[in-house]
Amino acid sequence: MDLHSIKDPTFLKNYNKQQLELLAKDIRRFLVEKLSVTGGHLGPNLGVVELTLVLHKLFDSPKDKLIWDVGHQAYVHKILTGRADRFDELRQYKGLCGFPKKSESVHDVWETGHSSTSLSAAMGMAVARDMKETDEKIVAVIGDGALTGGMALEALNHIGHEQKDLIIILNDNEMSIAPNVGALHNVLGRLRTAGKYQKAKDELEFLIKKIPAFGGKLASTAERVKDSLKYLLVSGIFFEEMGITYLGPVNGHDLDDLMENMKYAKKTKGPVLVHVLTKKGKGYAPAENDAYGTWHGLGPYKIESGEVVKKPGPPSYSGVFAETLKKIAKNDKRVVAVTAAMPGGTGLDKFAKEFPDRMFDVGIAEQHASTMSAGLATQGLKPVFAVYSTFLQRGYDQIVHDICRQNLNVIFAIDRAGLVGADGETHQGVFDIAFLRHVPNMTIMMPKDENELQHMIYTAVQHSGPIAVRYPRGNGYGIKMDDEFKEIPIGTWEVLRDGTDLALLTFGTMIPVAEKAADQLALEGVSVKVINARSIKPLDEKMLADLASKNMPILTLEESALPGGFGSAVLEYFHDHSCHGMIVERMGIPDRFIEHGSVSELLEEIDLTSNKVAERIVKMLPRKRQRA
Repeated sequence: MDLHSIKDPTFLKNYNKQQLELLAKDIRRFLVEKLSVTGGHLGPNLGVVELTLVLHKLFDSPKDKLIWDVGHQAYVHKILTGRADRFDELRQYKGLCGFPKKSESVHDVWETGHSSTSLSAAMGMAVARDMKETDEKIVAVIGDGALTGGMALEALNHIGHEQKDLIIILNDNEMSIAPNVGALHNVLGRLRTAGKYQKAKDELEFLIKKIPAFGGKLASTAERVKDSLKYLLVSGIFFEEMGITYLGPVNGHDLDDLMENMKYAKKTKGPVLVHVLTKKGKGYAPAENDAYGTWHGLGPYKIESGEVVKKPGPPSYSGVFAETLKKIAKNDKRVVAVTAAMPGGTGLDKFAKEFPDRMFDVGIAEQHASTMSAGLATQGLKPVFAVYSTFLQRGYDQIVHDICRQNLNVIFAIDRAGLVGADGETHQGVFDIAFLRHVPNMTIMMPKDENELQHMIYTAVQHSGPIAVRYPRGNGYGIKMDDEFKEIPIGTWEVLRDGTDLALLTFGTMIPVAEKAADQLALEGVSVKVINARSIKPLDEKMLADLASKNMPILTLEESALPGGFGSAVLEYFHDHSCHGMIVERMGIPDRFIEHGSVSELLEEIDLTSNKVAERIVKMLPRKRQRA
């Protein structure tokens, strides 16, 4: 079938099993081909092809609400809702988003990018439906990894209590970004081997109804027999005891099995969970055989061999962090590592191989990871919680209440700080400075390169309070690494080049932009002092006082949110010290969400380039502009 001809999913109503099977093959072929060029979340989508076909065949989107948790598996949904012609620009600048996006289609009823949100959203929609007295179906698709998130368990508890009509599809592929951990994963493992539950339950109830009712005693005995058999035969009792009808396990690649159980779910009153077993990467051998999460989300690859296309280059910041932590841990047994289901992405899988007893993957549970780290710190250990900036947002209260309030030495290794590119607005790591710097006792640093990163990690371990070291996605610069670690005095900055006309305060990824702008302006006779403001909190007050004494204009530059960011901190300093005559201007991420695209394209869009920085400086120095 020509997938580009699909406008909406209504055509599936008339498709028979054979046609659906052929369409499934076409979709898999299409995904493997397109993503080999653009990259993206291939494994999750190959695993849900049949499931998505059945959902769109049996339900009436967008009237019926199909909610995708995380959104990694929504590509098939996008194809069936008329967006196949946009896959050449998947995750590209101004192109098709890699996650559900309401502005793209009326069929995308819930936007996501972080895990474990679908059940709460579904509950809200079910309550709204009943208040409005409408009859749409609410269907939430959640993965086994996302189900371990605390928010999902909170939602399950409420769903079971309220007993609203709602269908939960548990897409169980036994693997999220990393192998799942935790007791709930073990429960699901038992469910996978328990066989079908609903049929046995229905047959048992049918037999009991055939028994003549000779009074209450026999009836109550029959109920006890039924309950006992349920516990004996059915692991699905885990969900049943929460008030949620359990169906499954269902073969997620068997159309007949899926159709039968989904039809049953539609007729079932109250909340129902359909446990669907799928194979991540189904239909493409390299992705099916992936044991390390490589094919969950990746860049371009060669279709025939499955070889991922990688450009040679310097080590990644994540890799430098992991190697540094390993070296420190060899000599300091207090160091332990914590991750929230991201050992590979953060580089901690390498740490785990060398120190398996000192590495803790808590699953998708950033709140728990933060407070567990606090508990470790109270006992004299040195917990290092490696987490993407965008996911650290989920542990905010724990940072304030459990860590900073008690002034505990928890080290946050904040990966993917700044713009991340193709994953877009749900993953841009631009808010952490603003939500961390106003919390008492918190220290925040960012290195200018990979060598400074290793020294900052070492410094953080020597520190005695909460400290965050943030670093970007991608590779370093390939500079020479020092053989010995050294402490960087917290609250000190570094002058990278001297100047007399204006001070450009910046850090991390913006330093090359600042230096290039200074080079451009030097040709025009403008002398710019470039300062590596590596300590974002506390500020280098001695250097700021020196700049104030010279009444030197200042431009702050940051690849992070402007409201409440580093530039705001500098303004606050001059206000608090009554330096009212100072000229201070700021450049950074504007007050809006930044969508997907390459980092260079996004920086161009928001004017964080050397040319724009140079232009801004010239406007701040009118006399210099006239001289030029």
